[in-house]
Amino acid sequence: MKNGITQSRLKEVLDYNRDTGEFIWKSPPKYHPRMMGKKAGCNTTGYTLIKVDTEKYKAHRLAWLYVYGAMPKKCIDHADGNPFNNAIANLREATVAQNLANARLMKNKTLPKGVRKNGNGYTARISFEGKLINIGTYPTIDQAADAYLAEARRLYGEFARAK
Repeated sequence: MKNGITQSRLKEVLDYNRDTGEFIWKSPPKYHPRMMGKKAGCNTTGYTLIKVDTEKYKAHRLAWLYVYGAMPKKCIDHADGNPFNNAIANLREATVAQNLANARLMKNKTLPKGVRKNGNGYTARISFEGKLINIGTYPTIDQAADAYLAEARRLYGEFARAK
């Protein structure tokens, strides 16, 4: 995906609803004239993608461009963790580490984020600035999860996510 689109070109072809995060076609591609007035994008990669002038863009990056006039210099984080919620109030620039700190726990995991089974207890650990930090070992899952969350909030502030 390239960042070659301008705000003016984007506004020529799409309307953006800041509250819903949806893009609507004003001037759809020539090969899809029936898309006029319909929602733009597809959700095949875990994010909404929109093709404009032969290039695919992530909708959250287009939302940033639409509102602020330039592509973001950093990652765009979805504050609520929902990659399909592209309302501008839900989007914020973030470093890769901040974006990962706000990532949801994978669905197949049984233990809370940052918690591992360790013998008769549970170890809490977190990654920060490329280093794995052992927070401590606790007798219960809840204690380890609480320790992880406290450290995540200390290290990542508003980007910390427990689940």
